[in-house]
Amino acid sequence: MNDRIGIALWFDDNAREAMEFYADVFPDSSVNHSNEVVTGGYLSGVQFTGINGGPVFKINPSVSMMVICETESEIDRIWNRLAENGSVLMPLGTYPWSERYGWLADRYGVNWQLYLGKLQDTHGQKIVPTLMFGHDQFGNCSAALDYYAGIFKDFKLDGILRYSEEGLKDHVQHAQFQANGFLFMAMDGPDQKTSFNEGVSFVILCDSQAEIDAYWNAFTARGTESMCGWCKDAYGVSWQIIPRNLGDLLQQHPGAGAALRKMKKIDIAGLKE
Repeated sequence: MNDRIGIALWFDDNAREAMEFYADVFPDSSVNHSNEVVTGGYLSGVQFTGINGGPVFKINPSVSMMVICETESEIDRIWNRLAENGSVLMPLGTYPWSERYGWLADRYGVNWQLYLGKLQDTHGQKIVPTLMFGHDQFGNCSAALDYYAGIFKDFKLDGILRYSEEGLKDHVQHAQFQANGFLFMAMDGPDQKTSFNEGVSFVILCDSQAEIDAYWNAFTARGTESMCGWCKDAYGVSWQIIPRNLGDLLQQHPGAGAALRKMKKIDIAGLKE
């Protein structure tokens, strides 16, 4: 399990229902905490949080979850569960890049790409968030990879494949990179009509105020600040920069919750006061 970066999904008012559904679909998964606002747990070893945020933001295909399955029976089982009351973007079938692959949006709007492959190729990480640079961000994938390499000290580019078609040769067809030991995939989407929003965000768990400051300053130098530790990077991807022990701080210090709601960048000392 990687406990340095997690994935947060924005729901209307059914975060717990969705998270319990996913925990039943994916192997080695569990929900370990829930309240009126958030429900969290691990899906196949990846930390997920569901947020009851209301109808303000909607998840779209700009961020999807690539699920690596090593058998056809597994991919079929997961596909059939996720497809219930969902919508298919690419039917489950044979494609040039995989003998069995499909892309769908489930009943909650979360996008999943199911891929028949080997977990050893993704360092054992079964669910890999995939950034699709499309719409107003089309063509920015390569620059974004350089950008993230400059932000994360623990950054590694596993590989990059560029389009061979005329007119797309400078664009990224597929890339795989690690940040803080957590695996991401990224690509340019020439036909993608949506762009990044707060529907999916990535949570960086920090061990000190200095670490919070470093990430916050790096992302917001060319991005934008939001509230309660949320910010957007230069390409519109949403991040939450929070102390690892935020839950303990909110429980142990009266008034910390009210203080948090007034903050943009989180100030640990301010929460304690």
